[in-house]
Amino acid sequence: MRENTEGENGARRTWLGRQGIVRPLAWGFLAVLLFMVGDGVELGFLAPYLESIGFAAADVATLVSVYGIVVAVAAWLAGALAEAWGPRRVMLAGFLIWFVFELLFLGIGVATKNYPVMLISYGIRGLGYPFFSYGFLVWVTMRTPKEVIGRAVGWYWFASTAGLGVVSSYFAGIVIPWLGQLATMWLSLVFIAAGGLLLIVAVRARSERSDAGLSANLRKVAGGLTVVKDHPKVGIGGVVRIINTLCFYAFPVFISTHMINEIGFTLSQWQTIWGTMLFANILGNVAAGYLGDRIGQITVVAWFGGLLCVISVLAWYYVPEWLGANFAAAMAISILLGLGMAAYVPLSAIVPLLAPNNKAAAVAILNLGAGLSNAVGPVLARIFLGPLGVGGLMWLLAALYAVGIPLTYVLRDKRTEQASAGRTEVITG
Repeated sequence: MRENTEGENGARRTWLGRQGIVRPLAWGFLAVLLFMVGDGVELGFLAPYLESIGFAAADVATLVSVYGIVVAVAAWLAGALAEAWGPRRVMLAGFLIWFVFELLFLGIGVATKNYPVMLISYGIRGLGYPFFSYGFLVWVTMRTPKEVIGRAVGWYWFASTAGLGVVSSYFAGIVIPWLGQLATMWLSLVFIAAGGLLLIVAVRARSERSDAGLSANLRKVAGGLTVVKDHPKVGIGGVVRIINTLCFYAFPVFISTHMINEIGFTLSQWQTIWGTMLFANILGNVAAGYLGDRIGQITVVAWFGGLLCVISVLAWYYVPEWLGANFAAAMAISILLGLGMAAYVPLSAIVPLLAPNNKAAAVAILNLGAGLSNAVGPVLARIFLGPLGVGGLMWLLAALYAVGIPLTYVLRDKRTEQASAGRTEVITG
């Protein structure tokens, strides 16, 4: 792959360029935001909706778990595919996969209550968003000058997270009372189409393919897993990354049903609570980076991340049990949890420094951890919700966050301490 110089002059001269957004890719950030809005519209209400039309909670949890497993695999593969085929082709593949299999999921599976069709179509749809979103992330790293790459990646995560959790949740909360849940899911296709069309007509950057070919790139990605053998702490960092978003992916399986049916929040209120958590999260992503530089990245992950998640996860169960459907209290707890999950952001600086000669492979382990979190969260909910109940499951999740605190301190060494003191480069992404 030829080293890119495209957009460097613009990056130096324009305000957007100084923020890491090179002109040929600028519309891609909006495309990702729109696409992720479509992907996230259903997140807060899919489980209770499917249960309300007759599906068992265990079947819904299986559906979400299969989807999570596919997302984990797709997240791992997206980089190699983007390098072999070119990012544009991978993003287009993600767009088409998502659109076609959502049509099958809603038009045949949900409409006829055909569970096998739902399971297959929803699972395959899980390839769509990692290909589109992570494909663009690879494109950003290819096309952005090195001196502003950190800011570019930051804007990428802002667009992705804002679309997936914040805008999508508020949109669903506004639209559902007027159109209903099924019609709102159909509207997700409008956002997906808008993101895909914006990619096609407005993103002008070149999309080069690797001379190595797909098989060579896949072997390289698979070989990257051996970094865990040579640098075991990288593997521990991957485990902490799995813990990071466990509640975010476990909660949709059961917490919305509990909050609406048992506690008494309206669906619109719940969507607002969920969206507020994600809004706090995107603001916390920025704050955690600055805080890590000031007081130490390990400290931020362990205490502002791990401990705050322990407290807020338990609060999400006990405060509504004590106060009922108290909207203000639930909003406050959602903000705390969003900030707690955001405080894991410095992992992206810590873990690559643990393998200084294999930084790309170390980042791949973090991405794999993110994908596995998508799969493990729903699996935990499916396995333990029955025997433990909602309260017991919340204690299990809190315990896992507590385990992550000492695991984070295992990541401490001279290189990560130097990074916290600002004496070495910070790796983002």
